Amino acid sequence: MKVFILAFLIFLLAILGLAIGWLFSNRTLKGSCGGLSAIPGMEKSSCSCSNPCEKRKQRMAEEQQLKQRNAM
Repeated sequence: MKVFILAFLIFLLAILGLAIGWLFSNRTLKGSCGGLSAIPGMEKSSCSCSNPCEKRKQRMAEEQQLKQRNAM
């Protein structure tokens, strides 16, 4: 029983350490090979649906306006 409790505490400390490290690194989670952004044709965005929400539509319109301003 002592071995089980010791192993449990070691795993708990390791998971706690990883969680604290992730919180302080302030980065997004991704897979070891880049996650979905590594798939060809997938853009790096939080929305890849065919019918985007209002926030995404507004962000896309702002990006389009910036591209038009930079093209001039």
